[in-house]
Amino acid sequence: MAYLGEEIRKLGFGLMRLPQKDGAIDVEQVKEMTDRFLEAGFTYFDTAWAYAGSEDAIRQALVERCPRERYQLATKNAAWINCKTKEEAYAQFDVSLERTGAGFFDFYLLHNLGEGRTRYFDEFDMWNWAQEKKKEGLIKHVGFSFHSTPEELEELLNAHPEIEFVQLQINYADWENPAVQSRRCYETARKHGKPVIIMEPVKGGMLATPPESVEKIFKAAEPASSTASWAVRFAASLEGVITVLSGMSSIGQMEDNLACMRDFTGFTAEQEEAVKRAQEELGKIPLIPCTSCNYCAKVCPVNIGISGSFTAMNYLTLYGDKGAAKNQEEWLVGKHGLKHADACVKCGKCEEACPQHIAVRENLVKVREALL
Repeated sequence: MAYLGEEIRKLGFGLMRLPQKDGAIDVEQVKEMTDRFLEAGFTYFDTAWAYAGSEDAIRQALVERCPRERYQLATKNAAWINCKTKEEAYAQFDVSLERTGAGFFDFYLLHNLGEGRTRYFDEFDMWNWAQEKKKEGLIKHVGFSFHSTPEELEELLNAHPEIEFVQLQINYADWENPAVQSRRCYETARKHGKPVIIMEPVKGGMLATPPESVEKIFKAAEPASSTASWAVRFAASLEGVITVLSGMSSIGQMEDNLACMRDFTGFTAEQEEAVKRAQEELGKIPLIPCTSCNYCAKVCPVNIGISGSFTAMNYLTLYGDKGAAKNQEEWLVGKHGLKHADACVKCGKCEEACPQHIAVRENLVKVREALL
């Protein structure tokens, strides 16, 4: 299907989690994966200035070995990472061009907008700068990736109607997750007529090994299909999707994705029903019922990242992956300049403010014991 004048099939090769060998990206394996991807008829590759070694690897595996017209290459600008001036932010583009050797980028994204990160793109006038690069022929399509609320997405799309597409975290587990709000963000983008690129369809690999009760539903419906393939196909079934990015780190993952997406045209009614049952099963798992409204944060005297702590704890409950849960806690709490759960003074003000009547103090103790 054509989007923005480009013929792109619904699977994209995400280059954030490339295979490693001896502590470095295994370029020879990336070459083999790239060849298989192209041979299957897929053409979209997604990297970023901030993905260590990724742009260099795709130069060697793709750009230096394949005619430029055979693929689309996307990369991203993270102006909020160590940039104090607009010149430093703009320089990321030049670095990406040099690393990839691509000559131009088919899709260029302002990276990870939302919360306090958006202001850097505003202050550095990145919106107009990107349009100038497009006029110069160095960018074909300008968009942004986004991690925040549908309300903030609405504000951004109202302020920047020139943006051609958005990249969103969408998967069946986060569809109604109050901390991610996949469905509402997707619907906001579509309301504005923006095509969507989907990231994290397998939730960083977590939906490759979902809770056992969920896996049983999928295996009963299709014994031969991987659980990861259900997640990728759910995302690809949505209307207005340019492509679904899968961060593949092995040939096995590549082959599984190619098998399920090579001839994919959409879910049947039976497959949709299986996903609905899986979502309902996830909903039965007892989680901390935090909606990330952050009323608690407004009254916490020590500035604890309460909602981020609870999101991380829910990750641990759902997927049993302590490492991933700890990473979530560090990103949502520590990296946002908030205090960790062990800073709680048990004043109780948070519980007075919480509309969900959560036993905040008790659950912060659980976070401390499990993740800190």
